[in-house]
Amino acid sequence: MLEEHKNVGGHLDVKSSAYKTKLGVRMFLVYLVIYFGFVVINSVKPSLMGIHIGGVNLAIVYGMGLIVLALMMAMIYTHLCSKEEAKHGESDKGGSA
Repeated sequence: MLEEHKNVGGHLDVKSSAYKTKLGVRMFLVYLVIYFGFVVINSVKPSLMGIHIGGVNLAIVYGMGLIVLALMMAMIYTHLCSKEEAKHGESDKGGSA
C-alpha cells in the first residue's frame, strides 16, 4: 500500500505532501491545456495537422512533443519533490513508516 505521509521526528509531515499535491495538479493542468490544444486542432481543423515540418506532419511533431513533454514534466516533478522532501528531512531510503 502507498504511504501518503512519512513519519518525521515522531509526527507526520504533511507539508511536503501538500506541496506534491499542488505541484502535481498544476503540472497536470498545464499538460491538459496543451493536450486539449491537440484535440481541438484535430476536431476543428484537422487539415492543420497535415502541414509538413521538417519532413513530417504537424500531427507527428505535436504528438511526439506531448510524449517528450510528459517525460520532462515527470523528471521535473520528481526533482522538485525530492528537494521538498530533503528540505523537510524526509527520506525514502531505509527507515520504517
